Amino acid sequence: MRRFASAAGSRCGASICALALAVSQAPEARAETATTYEFRIAAKPRLSALADFTTVTGIQVIRRGTGAISGASRTVSGRYPADAALREILAGSNLTYRFTGPRTVAIEAPEEATADAVPAGSIALDTIDVAGAGHGIGRDGVSEVIITSVDIERRNATDLKGVFRGEPTVMVGSSLPMSQKLYVQGIEETNLAVSIDGARQNNKVFHHNATTMIDPSLLKAVRIDAGVAPADAGPGALGGAITYVTKDARDFLPNDGFGGSIKSTFNFNGNTSTNNLTGYGRQGGFEALGSFTYAKGSEFKAGNGQQVLGTATNFLSGLGKIAYQTTDGHRFAISHEQIRDDAIRPFRANAVQIVGGKPTPAVRPYVLDRQNTVFTYTTAAPEGWWDPKFVLGYNRSKVAVDQYSGATLATYSYTSEGITDSLNGKLENRFAVSIGDIVAGVDFYRDGASYIDRSYRTAENADNVGAYAQARLKPSDRTKLSFGVRGDHQTFAGVNGFRSSDQGLSGNISGEYELTSFLSAKAGYSHVWAGVPLAENYVQNPAWIYGAGPKSVTSDNSVAGLIAHYGGLRMEAGVFRTRIADARVPLWAADMALRAFDVRTQGFHIGGTYNWGDGFARVQFVRTEAEIDGKPADTYLGQYLTAPIGDVLTFQLAHTIVPLGLTIGGDVEIVFDYDELLNPVTGIGKLDGYEVFNAFVERRSRDVPSLTLRGEVRNLFNRTYAARGTYGLEYGSGLVRPLYEPGRSFLVSARLEF
Repeated sequence: MRRFASAAGSRCGASICALALAVSQAPEARAETATTYEFRIAAKPRLSALADFTTVTGIQVIRRGTGAISGASRTVSGRYPADAALREILAGSNLTYRFTGPRTVAIEAPEEATADAVPAGSIALDTIDVAGAGHGIGRDGVSEVIITSVDIERRNATDLKGVFRGEPTVMVGSSLPMSQKLYVQGIEETNLAVSIDGARQNNKVFHHNATTMIDPSLLKAVRIDAGVAPADAGPGALGGAITYVTKDARDFLPNDGFGGSIKSTFNFNGNTSTNNLTGYGRQGGFEALGSFTYAKGSEFKAGNGQQVLGTATNFLSGLGKIAYQTTDGHRFAISHEQIRDDAIRPFRANAVQIVGGKPTPAVRPYVLDRQNTVFTYTTAAPEGWWDPKFVLGYNRSKVAVDQYSGATLATYSYTSEGITDSLNGKLENRFAVSIGDIVAGVDFYRDGASYIDRSYRTAENADNVGAYAQARLKPSDRTKLSFGVRGDHQTFAGVNGFRSSDQGLSGNISGEYELTSFLSAKAGYSHVWAGVPLAENYVQNPAWIYGAGPKSVTSDNSVAGLIAHYGGLRMEAGVFRTRIADARVPLWAADMALRAFDVRTQGFHIGGTYNWGDGFARVQFVRTEAEIDGKPADTYLGQYLTAPIGDVLTFQLAHTIVPLGLTIGGDVEIVFDYDELLNPVTGIGKLDGYEVFNAFVERRSRDVPSLTLRGEVRNLFNRTYAARGTYGLEYGSGLVRPLYEPGRSFLVSARLEF
């Protein structure tokens, strides 16, 4: 397989080079108006709608001339070409648009469009960059899922489960944000290339904790490449990639000025108050943003009326960004994002109780502290083939847990710590060609995972250098093609001085073809080499025996599907499969340093969306099957790998009554019984299904348009359940008491912009 991947990668690389040479003399790229995108832009200020347009399409929007972009745009929902969406956003204004390049569009007044608004080689002083960092988050990938700012706001997300609510491709286990695990098509997130603002994340510390805990109020958008990920998504994309993008000042201010917002949400189940304060400003090329969230509350009650032990809320998060853009378009930005969760949790924070074993207290203090610092250079005025991007990031996650010698808190012995960090960066350039673009670059990471105990310290480290190229092309009006290759070299260092090195190639290819005016077919495949994954900090043992050394983990992903659209209706169906070989998951025992498994997830999805002028309705069904070494996956062996998911059906609905400024909506999640793990003798192993209904009403006053009020109810029918993907569901309450989700919960929110 490695020889095949190597040969395939070489052919892909040669094809990219040949294609670049073939188009080097081509005329300036035209607008990709035949490409269609899935838009979910609610009626809102026109400038904000253009920002969402860029998030979806990746097309940079600039304003040339002296007039401001003002007024409100109508709802844009459905699958449209970029130009059709722009026409809807600009309808009712005196503004027009003009594509000035394959990924750039200028917004102009009619009188400006007939003149040379900007002399050749210069940039208007009042140019605004709605795109944020040059290119939007959407790449029109074959298995791409986009969560926009509109989705996050509509769901009023306060944790990762809320961010992805209604997206059955993504399951989030656990009701406790600090122990939530995320699964994409059944693959756990540590097997995906995860980044925040372009910086690679290395947050695997403790299996009882979350891997990447993040505050949704700081997020602008999320992109998920499920299964097949492009080469420029970064190393280690075994089951795909997740890209988080946080907000910056340009999302709120078109020109120089200052502003801010205050938002407060109160959840009566647990009396939890979540408060966010955000301020931002722009002046003379400089811009800054600061955002802080503080949440505090008591333990919530499950549907059975009982308080769920250790679920009190106490976290603080913040985001700071500073940027400067020169008059000729060079942009320098630095950001720092941090979240800290500090509270009394169940002794093993991913379950209320695990029966048996050494006597322990029921609860203990946990402190989770994650931080991410990123420096980025981009240009807002790419010229020809010159469109560079440089990213340098550092992230660090620390988990501190108290250890005890007996069954009460009075037997406190010491505090252990696990720390992971990553210094990483990339330098890439986007080459615009007449039929698309090619991204080529180099990247590196230096990951570490260390454990600090009372009597010893351990650490594993991995250094990686990679090179990659990814082409995204539209060779004809009916065909989209994407393919790429990357090569990586990794050096691994174990806890006792053991060292090894290895290298490998990864390749991907995907495409979409319009069979008719309303029906398209798409498919994709990727082979990924990811080197040796670092062990979780809390299982590291200084006596580990590495023998010949751990094997490099590899994966193969494939997806295929059909898309049909007619007017406001869009239907999609597809199949997926991921195979991961030699996935390393060590245990503490001296001979368990090389413990590894083969993992397979597969399934299908089908769904549809209907959009009308002021709202939408969506239904999606996903079946996910997971195996470990050829047997149905469970949540114990599946830690850091996969989980039993099964069948999930979701509904979403939202409608805006424009004259009243009123939006109503809701969502339903139906998870079916899962009996692949059922023991017919004991009756243990069945995962019970559940149904959850959520609804909300939101009003933006016409008299005070800066004020938004919202009321909502979650788990309306007060179901008692633990979310699929939560640890221990298959063991029965006699062995594992899982973390139940909150019962019926009423929330009120208020947001004021100033």
